[in-house]
Amino acid sequence: MPNLVPPITTVQHALEYRNKLEALEPRVKFLMSLYLHESITPETIIQAKQHGITGVKSYPAGVTTNSSSGVVDYAQFYPVFEEMERQGLILNLHGESPSTGDVTVLNAEERFLPNLLELNQKFPRLRIVLEHCTTAAAIETVKKCGPTVVGTITAHHLSLIVDSWAGDPFCFCKPVAKTPADRDALLRAAVSGDAKFFFGSDSAPHPLTAKRGGDKAAAGVFTQPYATQIVLDAFEQACEAGILKPEDVTLDSLERFLSRSGREFYGIDDERKERIAIYKSHEMISNTLRSESSNIEVVPFRRGQETWTVTWV
Repeated sequence: MPNLVPPITTVQHALEYRNKLEALEPRVKFLMSLYLHESITPETIIQAKQHGITGVKSYPAGVTTNSSSGVVDYAQFYPVFEEMERQGLILNLHGESPSTGDVTVLNAEERFLPNLLELNQKFPRLRIVLEHCTTAAAIETVKKCGPTVVGTITAHHLSLIVDSWAGDPFCFCKPVAKTPADRDALLRAAVSGDAKFFFGSDSAPHPLTAKRGGDKAAAGVFTQPYATQIVLDAFEQACEAGILKPEDVTLDSLERFLSRSGREFYGIDDERKERIAIYKSHEMISNTLRSESSNIEVVPFRRGQETWTVTWV
């Protein structure tokens, strides 16, 4: 994600960041994006395409972590979106309206959705991802849009509701989890096999001190070490609660949601043919994880709870 400090608004910055990531993990193919900012021009998009950058991410001003330099008015970026259509770059949207007037964290996503419909209408060939959907309204809006619009769903939003984060900073993220009906809509979309919906982790490793120690809790949930398992846990719990049926959760629907649909949308070939095995072995999610190099402590989502085991095969 490009919402660093300072944000990644130039091709050079994106390439330097990719080099740092590849030095940490050379086996991963990193898809880089720029931060939608007033300094981004159609010429920037042409340069980005030439250097293998995948897309541009939009953060409405002030709605989430490091978004103070975000978008106020999408109309000013129409020339940029036109060039993105021509170059085949993807627009990734953090789909919330800023909290002004009667807009709050609970309705910010739904208030944003008319922007998505308008963007799809004006730029029908522009590939758009509505990131980390949290509401039934978002699911239905993505369905209404053309084939170039998709939505991602996180592991944590498949189980969280508003009561989960109201008293637990480690369940607090932006956009916030909503009602049980909204969560159930996400679950059904995730197992539907519809290529418009696929997994996106939005995992945020905020230090323990940022989640508990400041004036405000940092917005973000850390799932990455257990992301696949947490998705499976959510499906299993949904079956136990009668929200899903066991026959809804097939190997094909899991593969589509967790990997295939996302790869196909981004045009990424399955070059390595890597696969995972999923089984139960009473594995427990760590209570905390600590960085060896910087001594930063991070608390994973569903800490201390039993989960599935995943291994490469």
